[in-house]
Amino acid sequence: MSQAPDAPDGTVLSVNVGMPKNVEWNGKTVFTGVWKYPVDGPVMVRRLNLDGDGQGDKGGHGGEQRAVMVYQLDSYRHWSEQFGRDDLEYGQFGENLTIDGLPDDEVCIGDRYRVGEAELEVTQPRVTCYRVGLRMGEPELPALLVSHHRPGFYCRVITEGPVRAGDPIVKVSTGPGALSVADTDALLYLPNRDTAKLRVAVQIPALSPGWQGSFRDLLTATDAPKPAWEGFRPLRVTEVVPESANVYSIRLAATDGEDLPAARPGQYLTFRLPGAVRSYSLSSPDYRVSVKHEPHGVGSGYMAQLTAGTVLDVAAPRGDFLLEDGDGPVLLLSAGIGLTPVLAMLHALAGTTREVWWIHAARGPSEHPLAAEAYDLLAKLPNAHERIYYSSVDGRLTKDKLIELALPTDATAYICGPAAFMTDMQAALAEVGVTRVHTELFGALAAINPGLINQTAHTPHQPDGPAGTGPLVTFARSGISTAMRDGSLLELAEACDVATRWSCRTGVCQTCVTPLLSGEVSYSPTPLEPPPDGETLLCCARPTTDLVLDM
Repeated sequence: MSQAPDAPDGTVLSVNVGMPKNVEWNGKTVFTGVWKYPVDGPVMVRRLNLDGDGQGDKGGHGGEQRAVMVYQLDSYRHWSEQFGRDDLEYGQFGENLTIDGLPDDEVCIGDRYRVGEAELEVTQPRVTCYRVGLRMGEPELPALLVSHHRPGFYCRVITEGPVRAGDPIVKVSTGPGALSVADTDALLYLPNRDTAKLRVAVQIPALSPGWQGSFRDLLTATDAPKPAWEGFRPLRVTEVVPESANVYSIRLAATDGEDLPAARPGQYLTFRLPGAVRSYSLSSPDYRVSVKHEPHGVGSGYMAQLTAGTVLDVAAPRGDFLLEDGDGPVLLLSAGIGLTPVLAMLHALAGTTREVWWIHAARGPSEHPLAAEAYDLLAKLPNAHERIYYSSVDGRLTKDKLIELALPTDATAYICGPAAFMTDMQAALAEVGVTRVHTELFGALAAINPGLINQTAHTPHQPDGPAGTGPLVTFARSGISTAMRDGSLLELAEACDVATRWSCRTGVCQTCVTPLLSGEVSYSPTPLEPPPDGETLLCCARPTTDLVLDM
């Protein structure tokens, strides 16, 4: 008697492809491949893509782990009812395969399916991305896909082959861990995570590396400490010490004489000064900042003329450029005034037995502030190494010079200095095998604006058009204060050409999370997971009071 064929678990309803194209959106141009359309006949499914298909942003879509996007007919029906729409067509959610069956709460990471003549393995849920909302004309869709537990999923291609509408989908093996697509999605994007499921997730080989890394970070992360105080508080200047011709150290204390909360090495303080809000790294953990007076610098010019007894408005220590606990080797690399946060780390390391490398670059001895202090601290370390590079004498500290030092590859490196310096040092460390690297960049963080093209960086400025009438919003790193207008804080920052970081724009992915130095906000829409204390989600936040953002 012949054996009956395996009963199908689902059916392919449509195969959809589309090449990336430019789409106008909010006065900008987005290069996106989210527009997919059904095709007749078989389509070859290959390792990295389907024939005739493409992605605009390959950092978040496409590639081996995300070669095929799958979405279900049942979810189409759900959204048709949710939005009151009868115009949804296959491919409208950016999927390559529209299928009947295989719901997100049953399909598991690592499951394998024979689809037509191809074999696919489930690797991750859909990435939250504003472009699916753009395609649908429903801006809040990225958040709804998560909150309604209907993300759809990506697959990698185990066996290439043609697939066509009508092909059966047959499960050929079950992934380990029994972690559904919906549960995986919730682990990353929703609160009240199940730690046991996180531990299961990181053991599933098929889970894409990006999601694996995010889950490992969640497992190892400790609760971020709350800022030691809310907003700004008065601190008194107790001492001003000139360290060089243009660098001044300013020591601070509480106005009531009480001890200040402990600061961690690598953190910074934010000052509300006359006409400016500025942040400066602590150069020692006892509330000392060392400031370089820049020509025409409003903030640094004010700080340079301070005297003992002056009272300043100061926000609590913040920052994630922090010296980690441990007993392994430490590399402290800096250039110019970038030595300040790593000098605070050197203070914390003094007296320990850890191997410490102090590597600093400056123009010359006259522009090397705090050199004697660093030397004294290094003398307290039995396993210290010091390398100083003066560009006027030795030439610039280059990648090749760093490689010559034979640095320990198991070290943790901390780098602070100009952007070009940090880029060179990171490349050098990667070349010699140092993989644990932390960096601190003065000024605004680099933008993350997926899909946008032809973007020209502009100096931050007041927004065009009529002045706002809402609370005063200060972008501290960018030196801009402006009244709030309609929209979100993210939209206000974009109007000012302040560098922004975002992806979903609906309160899901937390890419836009930003330190909130002072003030209060409300949210619309409400984020799926609230940000940590002392931070805000720009994409859905509206100020209810004057506020200061660390961006």
